[in-house]
Amino acid sequence: MAQEVFWRRKSLKEMNAREWESLCDGCALCCLHKVEDEDTQEVFYTTVVCHLLDLNDCHCTEYEKRCQLVPSCIKLKPEDVESFDWLPPTCSYRLIHEGQELPEWHPLLTGERSSVIRANVSVLSVYEVKDNEISEDQLIDFVLDENY
Repeated sequence: MAQEVFWRRKSLKEMNAREWESLCDGCALCCLHKVEDEDTQEVFYTTVVCHLLDLNDCHCTEYEKRCQLVPSCIKLKPEDVESFDWLPPTCSYRLIHEGQELPEWHPLLTGERSSVIRANVSVLSVYEVKDNEISEDQLIDFVLDENY
């Protein structure tokens, strides 16, 4: 009998670094800027993407240094899973934390990193502009009509 896949038998906090990183589907939706309503604390996604994102393959061009180069970049860590509700509902970290299955287009299931792009669920389907092309005051003008 085949061994059950790691994401079904381990919690996020039990995963090693390689397993944790492999859960990322590469959608880059977390690279979209967000704005928070000061009164309600509700988070809204914008169509503004980080300037470090490679728009050909949805990968950060400076992944190891991203938090130093972009201080507002949030590094997802297993100990922070309780606060993952701001991530899109298709995010693997959020899905696993909520006890759900990975979507059929996830690279761990397809064996192809580009499957998220082909499924049209990546940042490429929503972004309009990079953050270094607008001022921070303009972020509100790019709030998505439908939020995650």
